[in-house]
Amino acid sequence: MIIHKTFILKRVLPVVAGGVLGYAYYYFIGCSNGCPIQSNPYLSTFYGIAVGAVLSLPSKKKNGDTAK
Repeated sequence: MIIHKTFILKRVLPVVAGGVLGYAYYYFIGCSNGCPIQSNPYLSTFYGIAVGAVLSLPSKKKNGDTAK
């Protein structure tokens, strides 16, 4: 099975970048006194992955001038 370069750039890269940014948010900004997302590295990484996955979903395309 061949994985195309565009698939990696459009689908996988945003998810991985979201995970890295989620962990970076925990590491640099997170609090240690019980904040639900910021104090847990797994949750902040998961939320980053989720945001990256949502942003990598294809959007609806408009069909030109079909609606008059």
